[in-house]
Amino acid sequence: MAPTITGLNHLTLAVHDVSRSVSFYTEVLGCKLRAVWDEGAYLEAGELWLCLSYDPAARTSPHPDYTHMAFTVVKGEFQALAARLAASCPTWKDNRSEGESMYFLDPDGHKLEIHVGSLESRLDYYRAHPEKNVRVL
Repeated sequence: MAPTITGLNHLTLAVHDVSRSVSFYTEVLGCKLRAVWDEGAYLEAGELWLCLSYDPAARTSPHPDYTHMAFTVVKGEFQALAARLAASCPTWKDNRSEGESMYFLDPDGHKLEIHVGSLESRLDYYRAHPEKNVRVL
């Protein structure tokens, strides 16, 4: 069998201001800060290793396509976190999919989402709604 990947190892986001981004990801989203240096930081978001890396060429506005990163939120905590996000950052899309979601921007314009659900709950939704024309394998 050919070698395969086993998961996402880490995600690195280019940022303009490391301190500002660390504050956002720890104080607003609740990530755990694990290491910090002048030009970067390592954080944990559940099992995700998130790296923030200073880059003078970092984006200053959202990329025009749909690419985004979604964080899992426990159902009972969604409303409180969504309210905190609504008070501190702009949104970029309204939720039109299965499960509770909120789409928002970080301080550098990265498109982010908080979501209640999993791949299995999404597949179950499409199994129950064949009119959506999604072929579940």
